[in-house]
Amino acid sequence: MIARAFNGAIINADSMQVYHDLSILTARPSVKDALHIPHELYGVLDAAERCSAGRWLGMAANAIEETRAKGLLPIFVGGTGLYLHVLTSGLAPLPEIPNNIRKEAAALHAQIGGEEFRDRLVAVDPEAAARIPATDSQRLKRAWEVAQATGRPLTAWQIENTVNKAPLGQHAAVVVMPPREAVYAACNDRFDHMIDDGAIDEVRRIRDLNLAADLPAMKAFGVPQLSRHLAGESSLEDAIAATKQATRNYVRRQFTWLHHHKISDTSYLTQYPERELKKILSFIRQFLLTKPN
Repeated sequence: MIARAFNGAIINADSMQVYHDLSILTARPSVKDALHIPHELYGVLDAAERCSAGRWLGMAANAIEETRAKGLLPIFVGGTGLYLHVLTSGLAPLPEIPNNIRKEAAALHAQIGGEEFRDRLVAVDPEAAARIPATDSQRLKRAWEVAQATGRPLTAWQIENTVNKAPLGQHAAVVVMPPREAVYAACNDRFDHMIDDGAIDEVRRIRDLNLAADLPAMKAFGVPQLSRHLAGESSLEDAIAATKQATRNYVRRQFTWLHHHKISDTSYLTQYPERELKKILSFIRQFLLTKPN
């Protein structure tokens, strides 16, 4: 509705919807959806590829340029907080990490767990250890890898290196935060529909690719859980329950992120977007009329 009202193109800001192999498990927009409204950065990478925040930011910058060249309004949709952050604030360039150090960090984290891993991180990057929760394995390992590869903490790299310019420019945000219990129920119901729509076969096809377990696509909700079921390590009922729980945990983290991060100086917060559609359209219209060219 918003894209139609403002001649917009929808650009993906979800870290898993970039993968072509995960159309069902990520509830990626269908081909039919894209017939009427342009959709960008959906299903553009294979599961064998890694999509970091830096790589996505480069793709997003190109999508913005191409969208505006067509006279369309770029509309980012998605809930990956890191992607939204780099889109609006830029990204500090970081050094390349040798594969052996990446593997060592992954093995150490798997062996000792998040709490002890963060305790060890204190010795090489106390600031990162203080701000990264023990549950955020990706950021913890990244901080460890940078310190081990360069002898300097991640924090120093972020402060001293020039930040890549955020490509979005002046922007407004519509932040949708329904009641949490309603979101939990919707997630549970959606996964049941995914199972009915062929999620198990989708995971079976990905398993047949024999990809590395640490690839981002292999960590998408449903992939590890249903993989264990296909391997005979759990029942389907347990796999479904585990996926639903992991999804609810992620929703809780998303709520926490949204409470602590400001996406834009100009924002509209809503619990029930369907009920407030006219107000949302008015908010966007007013922003477009008043923002500088």
